[in-house]
Amino acid sequence: MGSQGKGIVNPLSLVAAAFVVLMLAATTAGCTGTDRQDDGKIVVAVTIPPEQEFVERVGGDHVRVILLVPPGADPHTYEPPPGVIADLADADIYAVVGSGIEFELAWKEKIAAMNPGMLIVDCSRGIDLISTGEGDHSGTDPHIWLSPRNAKVMVENICQGLVEVDPANADEYRRNADAYQGELDALDREIAGALAESGVEKIMVYHPSWAYFARDYGLEEIPIENEGKEPSPRGIEHLIKQAKEEHITVIFASPEYSTRSAEVIADEIGGTVVLVSPLAKDYLANMRHVAAAFAGSGSP
Repeated sequence: MGSQGKGIVNPLSLVAAAFVVLMLAATTAGCTGTDRQDDGKIVVAVTIPPEQEFVERVGGDHVRVILLVPPGADPHTYEPPPGVIADLADADIYAVVGSGIEFELAWKEKIAAMNPGMLIVDCSRGIDLISTGEGDHSGTDPHIWLSPRNAKVMVENICQGLVEVDPANADEYRRNADAYQGELDALDREIAGALAESGVEKIMVYHPSWAYFARDYGLEEIPIENEGKEPSPRGIEHLIKQAKEEHITVIFASPEYSTRSAEVIADEIGGTVVLVSPLAKDYLANMRHVAAAFAGSGSP
């Protein structure tokens, strides 16, 4: 997931755009987001898998989650099928990441127009966003969830949204949020301790997803990809030289993206490529896996 400039989004296909127009006509006539499903659950739409865990941990048995970008898909380029968009006519809440992720830049307003009664919860509210790029390419790094400290804020925003839509269960939502935020605090301490003990200061990654994680734990992220583009041959040479100088032996890539450039660099430095996912649903376990991988990368 690259850091993109404001207004720079993957264009919607004509088919998808036409479908939204049809859905507007079909759904706004009789449906609002405040309608309850037959099972009585609050229907919450989320953009990415980690948000699904956040909502389910806070909402418990009172919520049903619609995941818009499925596991393995790239939220910078993904276009949802018509059936998923149609399901949003019944949503009570759309919990957007809110930090500039391209899927939301392309679809948020259209989804909101389809279901004007739906509450939009901005999960980035209260988070210090990292600026990226310059001039026409300026924007914000969207990967806020890859920091347990930011995840706590996202959980708080989700809790407040659920309370607003379903005040009858406010006390339960608050208890659930407090419990999960306590687990996130413990995760934060665990990661900080592991990385401090490891002495690792720099990580080389294919896709620049980890800036918020790096900011929290005193790391420097060295990305291979730049603004969604593969490095040039000269860029590859520079990265190989830098990796050797910094004694970096592990290149981190993601299963959602090509590993070709990472493998080229790893081969040249006698290193290895390790996969770490920024989008796994099992947030706590995934972040522990990522932290252990970074701590064991051997680049003090």
